[in-house]
Order: sequence, then structure tokens, then C-alpha cells
Amino acid sequence: MAERRKLHLGAFMRPVSIHTGAWRYPGAWADANFNFERLKYLIQKLEFGKFDAFFMADHLALLNMPIEALRRSHTVTSFDPLTLLPALAAVTERIGLIATASTTYNDAYHVARKFASLDHISNGRAGWNLVTTANPDAALNFGQDAHMAHGERYKRAREFYDVVTGLWDSFADDAFIRDQESGIFWDPARMHVLDHKGPELSVRGPLNVARPVQGWPVIVQAGASDAGRQIAAETAEMVFAAGGTLADAQAFYADVKGRAARYGRDPEGIKILPGALVVVGDTVAEARAARDHLDSLVHYDSAIGSLSIALGVDARAFDPDGPLPEIPETEASKSGRERAINLARREGLTVRQLAQRLGGYAGLALVGTPETIADEMEQWLDGRGCDGFNIMFPHVPAGLDAFVDKVVPELQRRGLFRRDYEGTTLRDHLGLKRPENRFFPPG
Repeated sequence: MAERRKLHLGAFMRPVSIHTGAWRYPGAWADANFNFERLKYLIQKLEFGKFDAFFMADHLALLNMPIEALRRSHTVTSFDPLTLLPALAAVTERIGLIATASTTYNDAYHVARKFASLDHISNGRAGWNLVTTANPDAALNFGQDAHMAHGERYKRAREFYDVVTGLWDSFADDAFIRDQESGIFWDPARMHVLDHKGPELSVRGPLNVARPVQGWPVIVQAGASDAGRQIAAETAEMVFAAGGTLADAQAFYADVKGRAARYGRDPEGIKILPGALVVVGDTVAEARAARDHLDSLVHYDSAIGSLSIALGVDARAFDPDGPLPEIPETEASKSGRERAINLARREGLTVRQLAQRLGGYAGLALVGTPETIADEMEQWLDGRGCDGFNIMFPHVPAGLDAFVDKVVPELQRRGLFRRDYEGTTLRDHLGLKRPENRFFPPG
């Protein structure tokens, strides 16, 4: 008999809650996004709950929305992920540490060096969420007058991946001898100079950090467009997928894993975890009431700002009580634009209704008791819609505590989730192989 598949659980923690109204919820820590002691409590609670990873998004500019909406956002001030995660590594032991780093507005050498360092500091718990930057305002913060086109961003990202992983392979695992008697610290024959010269990047190398504990930090990807799916199939080991319906998720799951197989990759070497907002109550009615109250805390200024980001155009000029007009394509996120348009068309939503939905959180939501939430998670896992979930909490700390204290034990009771960590690295938690060094193969 085949072994029972188990869920993988990541916690999406930057922002600490994806919902726009989270910081206003009664009892919520309004400053949790930028308070180290709060964040330390949250990650330690997640580690108590045996989560695979603590996952941080990143933004390289303020969200491109009008100031009347932006002034209501709890994400305006947040720690740089690669400054925060090493500090959190020091107060945890097992939970994985995933940070986003853009391939659009970073140098490959910097990204390789920072993640290799994080992997050593954490004893093998690092993951890199490889993304392209969709916010056109970011270009202005990096000395550029115009945002890079969507297709160009993904061409650069694919080459960027090759360079970063090549730099991680600069040294063989046994390169550092540290022989005190002979005075030989390392063996130059066990070092490779990358000397990469490509259409987008020129990087000599080698990296001045020893090969990461995991060989490579786990590669995570979060794009949902065709270009995003393609780079995921070629490179990713974990995919932060959009939610939607189970049927949508099954199609995405089959598409990405099918593409990976065509590239000679083991489909089981890619773990697909859609994001899911989880609201827990002692009854379904109580959970729904909590979600309704949370949604009521979203101001229309924030809602229309979120819709503008999703569509890549300023939606304030639209008739709030009319249907969504035709939306031109821009260089913003294509998948985000399509999800918003499809939602409006599918449910016949007015601009106001669509904005209110997106202004809070419009993706997959599991709202109910620990038992009904576990039922849905089991259905998605068994139906090959996912390998687990990236959990998003409605507010903190109570929303996170409720999941760890109530839902996790129910999943464990059903044999769907681990009772303890079986390994020490993020690759161990996800059941991923350690990559061989391409320049120094074993034997």
C-alpha cells in the first residue's frame, strides 16, 4: 500500500497577514509587520506547530496606489527579509526560512552571497523565492526611468537562476581542508570560476562563500502567467500558487508538473503550495462572522487601490457601481490582471464589489471549524490540487494561534501532517534531494 501523502505547510508572513483589514481587527497586533519581538513570537509558534517554512514576500517600492489608499496600508514599513531572517534563524532551530529576492532589481552575485550566508547561518534552512518585480515604481528606485517589459523580466530571471546556482557551486563540498598542521586552509583545485557572459548578465565569480549546507537553498517560484509556469517547471522546487477553485488548482498542478517532466525533472521534486487564508471558528457560523467582520474593516480607498494594482491601471476613474470596463494590457503582473478580470466576469461584480473583494483578500479562503478546514485540505491534497498550502492568517496573533492550536492537531490526528520534524534542513522537511555540484560531481 502506498504511503499516505502528507501536507506541507508554509506560513506566508510578509505581510504578517495578507488581509488589508488585519491590523484593525480587535486584539490584533497592529505593529507586527515591523516589530521584531512580535515576529519572534510568531515564528516560534509556527515552529512549535512544525511548519515547513516561514515565507517572506518583499517589495522594492511603496505599493503603487494613491496616497489615500496607501495611508491605510499596514505594509508600508517592513523589514528587509534578508536582514530579518538571519536574526530569526538565531531564535529557531528547524523551521525553514524563505525570502523573496527579485531578479529584476538585484545583482546575481549579491543574491547568491546572501542566500548562501543565510543557509550557513541557519544550518540549512534557507529558501529563495525567485520573482520578477511587477511594480513599475520600483524602476525609479534603481536609477531607471522605465520598468522592464514582462518578457524581458522573465528572460533575465531564467539567466539569473543559472548564474546564482552556478555561483553556489563555486566550491566543492570538501574544498575547505582547514589543516592546521600543514597550514593549508583550502584546496584551489576544488574551486570553479564561473566566468559567465550572457545576454543579460556578466559574472566572473567564484562566490566568496563556501557551498551552502543544502547544496543550494530551496528554489521557490510564485509566478502564475505562462512565463511564470515555464520558469517554475524548469527551475522551481516549491511553487507558491494562486488559489481559485479546486479545478483551477488541479489544472495548474498538472500543467506545471507535466512541463517539468518534459524537461526530464521528477514531478515529485516540485512541491506546489497554493496560498490560503484560513479563518478558524468553533462553528462554521462563527468563522463566517469573523470573516465578514474582517472584510468590513477594509476602507473603499484601500479597496480601489488594490484593484488598481491588480489591473495595472488607475481604477479610481471607473464607475464604482458599473461593470468592469475593458482593461488594456500593461507591464504589470499578467496573472494578477487576469484573475481580477475573470473574477468580475464570472460573478458579475461591479467595480465596487470587485474592489472590496480584492481590497481584503480575494483568493482561496478556508473558513470554518478545524474539522471542516481539514476536510477541504484533505480534498485538495487527495485530488492532486496541491502538495500543501501556504497559510495566510486573518490577523495575528489570535488567527495564527488558532491554526496552530486547533487545525494542526486535527491534521495530525488524520495522519495528514507531521507530529515532529524528521530532519534538520528545509530540503528534509519538503522531501527534496540535495543537488549535486555541477562542477564537482561525486566520484
